[in-house]
Amino acid sequence: MDEPGVRSSHMRKIPNLGGIAIFYSIGICTSIFAYELFDLYKFLFASMVILLYIGVMDDIVVMRAYKKLVAQIVVSAFIVIGSDIRVRSLFGIFGVYQLGYFVSILFSIITFIILINAFNLIDGIDGLAGSYSLICSALFGLSYYRLGEYNYPLVVLSGIIIGAVLAFLYYNLSNYRTNKIFMGDTGSMLLGFLLAFTAICFIDIFIDKDLPNVPRYHLQSAPVIAVAILILPIVDTLNVIIIRLCNKKSPFDADKNHIHHKLLKLNLTHRRSSFYIILYYLFIVATAYCLRHTNINLLLLIVLALGFLGAYLPDCIYALRNNKK
Repeated sequence: MDEPGVRSSHMRKIPNLGGIAIFYSIGICTSIFAYELFDLYKFLFASMVILLYIGVMDDIVVMRAYKKLVAQIVVSAFIVIGSDIRVRSLFGIFGVYQLGYFVSILFSIITFIILINAFNLIDGIDGLAGSYSLICSALFGLSYYRLGEYNYPLVVLSGIIIGAVLAFLYYNLSNYRTNKIFMGDTGSMLLGFLLAFTAICFIDIFIDKDLPNVPRYHLQSAPVIAVAILILPIVDTLNVIIIRLCNKKSPFDADKNHIHHKLLKLNLTHRRSSFYIILYYLFIVATAYCLRHTNINLLLLIVLALGFLGAYLPDCIYALRNNKK
């Protein structure tokens, strides 16, 4: 059960094992409709199972942070080294192109760990983590679909994630107390992991591997487009870490400085807060797509600037309201 506390914005206990249903939905449906993924990426399912175990344990007994981190490192190493899912190039960001093998592995493992935890952090109000995961999966799935049949297993995976999350949201957004459920750490870590996986696969498509029967695509801004799609958890995590460090607190201390907490402070409901957050960050994705042929470093700066603007906009609105009073 999710207990009311410093991190929680709810006033009563609510079941928090919805992530188990998300895992089984994705695991079973992917095995049936996109079995090629588990064949191509042999450590994908094993990584999901480990995250399921760690998530359930944390939701029930609350694990220590370092134990979760060790498990996340193992999971990330499995998928990065075992299945060779890694960021091989930065496409010219900060003048860096091809990454060395060991640098690529380290960077990719860190990327997985950051996104796994970042999705966990945005799961603070009803509908936000689920709806955002749904939108991200839809955007990546549409991109894979447009890039041709070679990527159809990833299209199917994206569709399966959408279906699993839609079923979860039906109960997460329920107005009936007996029906309401949270995804917990199990669901948020699993979705963060899968979206990190799909994002890195998306970037990898645009790297010329010179392999037979593999189509070639070109999009210089591919990494920034992926960052734009995942900008909410990235910016929210950076934002709270910066605030905690400025207040001379540990980055791991609980507080209510997340973007969704700031909107609740403006007396918005959970649903309205989730809607406004997603709408704003969809605007960032649209901006990045329209400017996709711009210099990659400039585009990254624009995306991050808009992301942090969204993080601090609620503070500005709150300050203006208080000044009027």
